[in-house]
Amino acid sequence: ISGVLAFGGVGGIAIGFAAKDLLANFFGGFIIHLDRPFKVGDWIRSPDRNIEGTVEQIGWRLTTIRTFDQRPLYVPNSTFTTIAVENPSRMHNRRIYETIGIRYADVHSMKKIVDEIREMLKNHDEIDTDQTLIVNFLTFNASSLDIMVYTFTKTVVWVRFHEVKEEILLKISDIIESYGAEVAFPTRTLHLPDGVRLANEDRHKTQDSRSRESSETSESSGGNKSGGSPTHGESQSGESE
Repeated sequence: ISGVLAFGGVGGIAIGFAAKDLLANFFGGFIIHLDRPFKVGDWIRSPDRNIEGTVEQIGWRLTTIRTFDQRPLYVPNSTFTTIAVENPSRMHNRRIYETIGIRYADVHSMKKIVDEIREMLKNHDEIDTDQTLIVNFLTFNASSLDIMVYTFTKTVVWVRFHEVKEEILLKISDIIESYGAEVAFPTRTLHLPDGVRLANEDRHKTQDSRSRESSETSESSGGNKSGGSPTHGESQSGESE
């Protein structure tokens, strides 16, 4: 009897833990249906967990998410009561935030470039001018003068957003080029004192001179070896005469 009671106690504990998780998942499903943080078809992601994709089904125990590489992801509903969830599908706008650098040599054109980029964005059909729109000379960077471009598109569709962003970046490139300016890239300028430069030139001249002398010496030595000294037979003939 004691063995049966012991087994029953262990089994009861196991069932209790299982029931706890099951109830937590049902409670999570109830909260999802009550608060509606997302619905079927929404694109959601969690900064706390590696969860991102499109919601396919919301059950009472778990939610099915289709990831962007088309894998099904089954998430227990209790998880959503303990993590933060983003719902990009409910965005009203998408943001373009870029830092574009031009050369230091183009500093005199900076004001005109910034003004024209700002005007282009204000008149662009796909830019929401009711949202924050910033185009300003941002900072003196190591190899560039940086321009900040901060604006929002009207579309929230992922593919269309990137089409609009591409169009805007190309127009910015055209504006920069129209003023004879160029987009900067990392560069380094090395300034040498005149003494160092002259010393290097003298060293190269000395090396060239030594190379020529060595070459001439080699040629002279080769000529002497080929016909400069008499043969043994010629020496004996001279002595007999």
